[in-house]
Amino acid sequence: MNDRFLRACRRESVDTTPVWFMRQAGRFLPEYRALREKHPILEMIKTPELAVEVTLQPLRRFDLDAAIIFADILPLLETMGLELEFVKGEGPVIHNPIRTPDDVAALRVPDAEEIAPFTIEAIRLCRRELDGRVPLIGFSGAPFTLASYAIEGGSSRHYRLTKTFMYAQPQAWHSLMDKLAQVIGAYLQAQAAAGAQALQLFDSWVGALTPNDYAEYVQPYSRRVLDMARQTGVPVIHFSTGTAGMLEQIRATGGDVISIDWRIHLDDAWARIGYDRAIQGNLDPIALMAPWPELRRRAEDILRRAGGRPGHIFNLGHGILPQTPIDNVARLVDFVHEWRVVSPTHEREEQA
Repeated sequence: MNDRFLRACRRESVDTTPVWFMRQAGRFLPEYRALREKHPILEMIKTPELAVEVTLQPLRRFDLDAAIIFADILPLLETMGLELEFVKGEGPVIHNPIRTPDDVAALRVPDAEEIAPFTIEAIRLCRRELDGRVPLIGFSGAPFTLASYAIEGGSSRHYRLTKTFMYAQPQAWHSLMDKLAQVIGAYLQAQAAAGAQALQLFDSWVGALTPNDYAEYVQPYSRRVLDMARQTGVPVIHFSTGTAGMLEQIRATGGDVISIDWRIHLDDAWARIGYDRAIQGNLDPIALMAPWPELRRRAEDILRRAGGRPGHIFNLGHGILPQTPIDNVARLVDFVHEWRVVSPTHEREEQA
């Protein structure tokens, strides 16, 4: 098996930098769009055979070092009693959003086997289809990110309703986060039991908070989820965006790998996180749309900043966008694999 991704998660030496991309299975691929013309998004997510097909599509085009199961973070909320719909041109909509403490009290905490069983089955099927070719990553949204969807009723720019609820109803907020942490932790454990060889926790919207609010209202619950995930024995990736101002807190929350966005230099982030953690990132997804010489320059800068230190996984700071040129993705994967550092940064540090 190509295990360089797993080896990098454990900060072990690798023959070349591993690379995969968030949303590598998705709308920038014509074969994915062809499937979407026939099937609504929730049908694709909830039909294990279709989810497996989408998971494998990018591996047929690119020499990637990991697959990530095709799923979505929001169906988990359905099992807790929220009504989810993906509306064309609008995205995900929660039809009965949380607005009161009574709404929080009404939320279910389902048994592990009830949480997105279609994704658990897709993981089992995908492991068989991969047959050891590359590792398979499972994932979930983090408590704050899922809470924001549940309260806002969909996507948001300012998280006005979420933050107002957090400040005005702290007891209900902590009850909501406690329930979410229980469900998310159990879901990640079920994914590992089904065959996921690494797990990623997506806290895509937590950068909307101040460091103090993160510490008080979010960190204990994300830490509990990450602790539950690490009990499975597989590597755990902690992903967030907009958190360059509180990387030390993100690190303290947990994760074997800290995934960073493009708003900070990778070497600066790694020094703050600590070299006892692996790091994932951190190309701006828009850079994938640049002419190849510019894309190559930006990728080279990231690789130079990683300096050949064990534990770097090349990725984006967020997901691939639908307009991304396929040829750029292919060339970037090959470039990362071909890159070699003549004098690794960490070796120079040790010799100094």
